[in-house]
Amino acid sequence: MKKSTTRVSLVIILLVMGLVGFYAYLSNRDKEIKKQASVSVVQSVLSRNLENDYPPTVKEVLKYYNEIMRCFYNEECTDQEIDALGMKARELYDEELLEANEVSSYLIDLRSDIMGFRNAERRITNISLAGSTSVDYSTIDGEEFATIQCTYTINEGGISTASVETYLLRQDGNHRWKIYGWELADEGDKE
Repeated sequence: MKKSTTRVSLVIILLVMGLVGFYAYLSNRDKEIKKQASVSVVQSVLSRNLENDYPPTVKEVLKYYNEIMRCFYNEECTDQEIDALGMKARELYDEELLEANEVSSYLIDLRSDIMGFRNAERRITNISLAGSTSVDYSTIDGEEFATIQCTYTINEGGISTASVETYLLRQDGNHRWKIYGWELADEGDKE
């Protein structure tokens, strides 16, 4: 009788230990899966393949461009991430804009601009892109152009200010809208 009670107790202990071990295994596996699944904002923006998944409209081009801007100015990025994000932004630029901004000087200026933004303790708190119906299309010398406004709310030292930028995009030979340039909107142009 003692031997069978000892065996039963031993089997029960082994089963309990097996269940506890299996539970611990599943718990750690879930944590690892969640850790792998939680991709940073920067990694998410960088993961987009613009060759196969280029934004189809003017508004979508600016939405993605603004995701890049948020990463530049609101996320803690390494120099390598800033360079990679800068190259992603350049994929959205028109050929003429690319020619006017040589890669190495563009990246140096970009890092300097980001550093100045951070040193001044600024953050982009809101980005408001004009609606699709607010895009102005025009044809000049047979080329398709579009303009759209975007309002950036920037917080510096607890004070928020709005900056309205007007973006000009040109359609390339593949019918993709590319950023041709931008400028600060005139006070009368604000929506």
